[in-house]
Amino acid sequence: MRFSLAILAIAVLSSCGGGRPGTPSATGEISQACMAGGRSAANRQLCSCVQAAANQTLSTREQSRAAEFFGDPDKAQDTRTADGPSAEAFWARYRNFVTTAEAMCRS
Repeated sequence: MRFSLAILAIAVLSSCGGGRPGTPSATGEISQACMAGGRSAANRQLCSCVQAAANQTLSTREQSRAAEFFGDPDKAQDTRTADGPSAEAFWARYRNFVTTAEAMCRS
């Protein structure tokens, strides 16, 4: 499971490519975590695009929570498997963020 969540985080970054001209640029916790995550596909344009997707789909508090996944995929696994309606609702919004980032940032 941990491996699949790490792949999910990498997929968000690598499938987004380098962004496209006209893609909104943004800075924030997600962008910073993306740049600091140590993945070879990460660059300023891509991480900015991923941040723009987060701005559209996640609250500021949810962005803080999701930013932790970049450095600690185990935390994503724990969140995904947590019981309770609030954990499930967050995970649904997080998946929407991933889908949005892939669509917005794919080159």
